[in-house]
Amino acid sequence: MNGTRAAANAADLAARRAGVTVSELHRPQEMHEACRVLDRIWRPALGSPLIPPELLRVFAHSGSYVAGVHREGRMVGFCLGFLASAGLHSHIAGVDDGLRGRNVGFAVKQHQRAWALARGITTITWTFDPMISRNAYFNLAKLGAEPSEYLPDFYGSMQDEVNAGTETDRLMVRWELTGPRAVASATGTPPPPPATAGAAGGRTVVGLEAGPDGRPVVGDPGGDTVLVRVPAEAEELRRTAPCLAREWRRALREVLGGLMAQGHAVTGFTRDGRYVIERRQENPT
Repeated sequence: MNGTRAAANAADLAARRAGVTVSELHRPQEMHEACRVLDRIWRPALGSPLIPPELLRVFAHSGSYVAGVHREGRMVGFCLGFLASAGLHSHIAGVDDGLRGRNVGFAVKQHQRAWALARGITTITWTFDPMISRNAYFNLAKLGAEPSEYLPDFYGSMQDEVNAGTETDRLMVRWELTGPRAVASATGTPPPPPATAGAAGGRTVVGLEAGPDGRPVVGDPGGDTVLVRVPAEAEELRRTAPCLAREWRRALREVLGGLMAQGHAVTGFTRDGRYVIERRQENPT
């Protein structure tokens, strides 16, 4: 069975298991409904829709990925991806709050993967907030995407309720659709979790951890494997302790962003909320 057919079958299975259908959108009324879904999820300022329906219509007509998620006849999720130099860039995706944790997001990404492979596209990129633990685990551990760049305050100030009042640091990831990690994810055998102990003779260190008072504590980033903690409930922290959330943001930017800027590789994310970074070995002079 070729990769395109296998990807389509995996997408169909993921949607059935999640109890949804994922399909491309084309008609103007579908674009308006998709915009209402986006506004329900991100809650932008009144009169300032997150994306205008006319723009979605143009994206769809010009060949980009514009897909809706339906459950029991109602649109409950949406995903937009547009063609880019790397292949496909997945700009925004979301589902209604009540469907989180039900594998709907996994179904969307498998549909997007099958869509891309059917068009000869083998790489999808996207960004996410590196402080959100569940998204980091989903993207890196469950899908097998690989971080490629840390982007400080990427969007600048945003006014929707999800992002208002916080700097918009993002982690860019690449999902190599025919690579072993993506294939394993699609077939229901996600890549094994990263080792949190260095290779033989290597040293594992904690580069960022939570102190007893919940504040970030920057540690030693000099080992062969570096573990970088994120706060357990970053979104709640932004609402209840914004100063502490900003402190975590700056610490994560310093440690995770700093290690990536030096060329070290993020190899995974653990269930207990830590990035795993393998340091590049310097060539002896």
